[in-house]
Amino acid sequence: MTDRSEPATMHIGAVATRTGLSLRTLRHYDEVGLVRPSGRSDGGFRLYTEQDVDRLLVVRRMKPLGFTLEEMADLLEISDRLAVGGLDDAELRARLDAYVDTAEQRRADLARKLAMADEFIGVLKAR
Repeated sequence: MTDRSEPATMHIGAVATRTGLSLRTLRHYDEVGLVRPSGRSDGGFRLYTEQDVDRLLVVRRMKPLGFTLEEMADLLEISDRLAVGGLDDAELRARLDAYVDTAEQRRADLARKLAMADEFIGVLKAR
């Protein structure tokens, strides 16, 4: 009989496939404490849960917007603290709103760059 109290886990290779992150990146995130696997196998292999994968997907989505590892860690901490609630919800929400504003500004910048790239490709094709 299976113990249902233990969350299902997956090895680093499966996580890499699911997230599109390299094994090296996943190991680095563990080493710097950004996203640590929830456990280790008896042989010392990293074991990740669905919650770990969700956290890694948040980080992956921040990467193209140029957020630093420190900013990523801060956002994960904000998310964790908001999930459990607390007396400082207003401060946390303000910090979260600042990340939203920054992400929107950076996305707009990327959209402008993409439009310029599309224009450039059009010019080249027209020649």
